[in-house]
Amino acid sequence: MTTTSTTILLHERGTTGFRRLGLAMWCTGLATFVLVYAVQGLLPTFAAEFGVSSGTSSLALSATTLTLALAVVPLSAVAESWGRARVMTAALTASAVLGLVAPLAPTFGVLVAVRALQGIALAALPALAMSHVSREVAPRHLGGAMGLLIAGNTIGGLSGRLIATAVADLAGWRVALLVVGLVSLACTVAFRLLLPPSVAPAVPARRPDLRLHLRDPGLRCLFGIGFLLMAAFVTVYNYLGFRLLAAPFGLPATVVALIFLGYLAGSYASTAAGRLGDRFGRPRVLWAGIAVALLGAWATAPSWLPAVLAGLVVLTVGFFAGHSLASSWVGRRSSLLEGGSPAVAASLYLFGYYAGSSVGGTVGGIAYDHLGWAGVVGYVTVLLLGALALALRLTTRERR
Repeated sequence: MTTTSTTILLHERGTTGFRRLGLAMWCTGLATFVLVYAVQGLLPTFAAEFGVSSGTSSLALSATTLTLALAVVPLSAVAESWGRARVMTAALTASAVLGLVAPLAPTFGVLVAVRALQGIALAALPALAMSHVSREVAPRHLGGAMGLLIAGNTIGGLSGRLIATAVADLAGWRVALLVVGLVSLACTVAFRLLLPPSVAPAVPARRPDLRLHLRDPGLRCLFGIGFLLMAAFVTVYNYLGFRLLAAPFGLPATVVALIFLGYLAGSYASTAAGRLGDRFGRPRVLWAGIAVALLGAWATAPSWLPAVLAGLVVLTVGFFAGHSLASSWVGRRSSLLEGGSPAVAASLYLFGYYAGSSVGGTVGGIAYDHLGWAGVVGYVTVLLLGALALALRLTTRERR
């Protein structure tokens, strides 16, 4: 460990505390996102089981991300003063217990309500976990520790989709959600056992100055980019399963679930985009990421499976590159504002990000129900062109 100017001992790479913290944060990301995104591969099953449209079935995912988006700013503002470890443990436990309740839902409405409560339970976790890592780890080792958290997020989202779809194909969606809930609960127990005692003190609660951050045109552009990118990304992953299950593809559900392996390319793209942004400048790499995502969306248009799968991977790479650049840019720009707070800016970005998942993803279902996959491609194109326009406007303001 190293001694800071305030005599706080922070975790150094190679120490037991650093390893335990990194593994605990990995478990946090896994426990969180295995719950949030497990239902994405089950949307066609919900549509058939409850007799609802594809757009309506997406509420099983949108309800969670919407309540998470609505609660992330107020909860993140006060949760740290309650004790970071205590709040993270309580949030993970509550969401895991709700995950065990979800399989018992007698109707689709009850399932959506339980999923909405999960979003509230998880709301403080994304920002709080990032804050905990940044406050506990020595600055020169922060990137590696944060990378473990992000890796847990990615693996959690991927494994949740794969586990739920595979188990549902064998034993039904109720058993699938039960297994996912048990996985999340096991990760919660592992998190609590691994997490070392906090070395940084809790900060007093203070009212976040939202207006200061919302008045900044550059931050508004970044919040909008997060919303539009996530809306496009979730729309494609939400409804591509419906398309691949139907003619002319007619693929089995377990095979369709493998499309989520595209996330692995995205996790690499997010780290590569950060390095490229440092070398060539954030604006160029952000434009490139959005353009790549747009190209990937168009590539999914033909009814030819290799083109669809290649387009999905390209879209995923572009999305993760753009999201990585935009989210890191938020912290940098907010720190330049007088009285600005990267934590508040991050919460607002996450609000836009998850609102894009819930609102944008549900609207994408309307496009799919009425216009088929051509409607989805058109809708996603509009979203990504909007994100590109905001990126160009942001660059102009940065130059000024």
